[in-house]
Amino acid sequence: MSAPLPASVAPPVTSVDEAIARMEIIDTELPAADGLACFNRMYLEVTRQVGERLKAGFFADPEFMSALDVAFANLYFAAADLAAHPGTVPPAWRPLIEQRERQGIEPVQFALAGMNAHINHDLPIAIVQTCAGLGTAPADGTHRADYQKVDRLLDAIEQSVRQSFESAAERAADRHLAAVANLIACRTINSARDLAWTNSLLLWQVRDDQAGYELLGDSLAVSAELAGRLLLVAV
Repeated sequence: MSAPLPASVAPPVTSVDEAIARMEIIDTELPAADGLACFNRMYLEVTRQVGERLKAGFFADPEFMSALDVAFANLYFAAADLAAHPGTVPPAWRPLIEQRERQGIEPVQFALAGMNAHINHDLPIAIVQTCAGLGTAPADGTHRADYQKVDRLLDAIEQSVRQSFESAAERAADRHLAAVANLIACRTINSARDLAWTNSLLLWQVRDDQAGYELLGDSLAVSAELAGRLLLVAV
């Protein structure tokens, strides 16, 4: 059985540093082969990179990007908190949580399934939450430009993160295909983030219409759940 998540009783994080610390706890407490741990390792590395850039002045509006990173992370933690009871997990996260101990699924598949749920479902919601909390809108200021800067970070670390899930033999083979693999992976992630931004604009337009907001949110959840199940086909 997978270890329980020790941070499950913790309140939402309020800073990027707190988010990193909580991911580090999850990384320490879960078995390395646990599907949720596989995603957490990838997410931790990305969040560390974002945290470093926030402190280095990489973003034009660090307040917005910090708030977005925190809101985004809290949606992941909310799903992880429910991991012991898969039936209560948000649908987008359910494939990963339900199959996190299944044999025959590669670690990178778990990581990608988590990214699918987090980007395709959680990210548009986090953007809306952040804008509402800061009294701004997705189209305002440098929000979109700063958001796209994260794509550059993902492009830079994609190969090292992917190879962290590979054996020595797989890494040797990977070197021969790295350029193609990186191009495909980065385009896939960047395309998903582009779509997430578009969906955030749609959610923003219907944010005051509860029925419309829930309908759109449900459609994102269903799509993410289906994609997650396809990503977790045993190989």
